[in-house]
Amino acid sequence: MTHSTELLAVIQSREVKLHQPATRGDLAAVSELLHEEFEEIGRSGQRYDKPQTLAALQMESNPTEIFADGFKLAAIAEGTVLLTYRSYQRSADGGVARCTLRSSIWLLTSEENGSRWQMRFHQGTPTDD
Repeated sequence: MTHSTELLAVIQSREVKLHQPATRGDLAAVSELLHEEFEEIGRSGQRYDKPQTLAALQMESNPTEIFADGFKLAAIAEGTVLLTYRSYQRSADGGVARCTLRSSIWLLTSEENGSRWQMRFHQGTPTDD
């Protein structure tokens, strides 16, 4: 496994955690994944910061399962990567619904007890694909 393949696996794993109801319902887990200066432009076009995102997740009930594929990772700078992929949900008949092209910028942050990857920016764009 190459370094870039290993890094894609790490970043993809952290990204997908944010799709999972168990993580979304655990504000400490979400807070650990999101950078303090996190910003998002949602698929609606609305902007969110970290406190707004955490508040919205607290209000979430019955989260729908999110599927994702087509993950690609690009290095932007030392300790900064861009992850792109497609997410979607399943309609009642099993078809693809709410298809969204997504991009996230992840930063390697240093702390006293080591370093970790945190999401600094995320954008979702609706698509028909």
